[in-house]
Amino acid sequence: MEWGRAMRELSTAIDHLAAEDPSEISRLQLAEQLIELHWQMARLQAQIARRTAVRSPGR
Repeated sequence: MEWGRAMRELSTAIDHLAAEDPSEISRLQLAEQLIELHWQMARLQAQIARRTAVRSPGR
């Protein structure tokens, strides 16, 4: 996944969550959205690490 696309997807996910009223969303749907946001952030962090030559501890 390219950098720009990852940033757009993360931005869209954050905007989508910010625009919704959590009281109008089922707990299951909210949990699914938060998990998806978490994975998008993890993918972005991995891309940043690759681009900046940062490696995880223990490597």
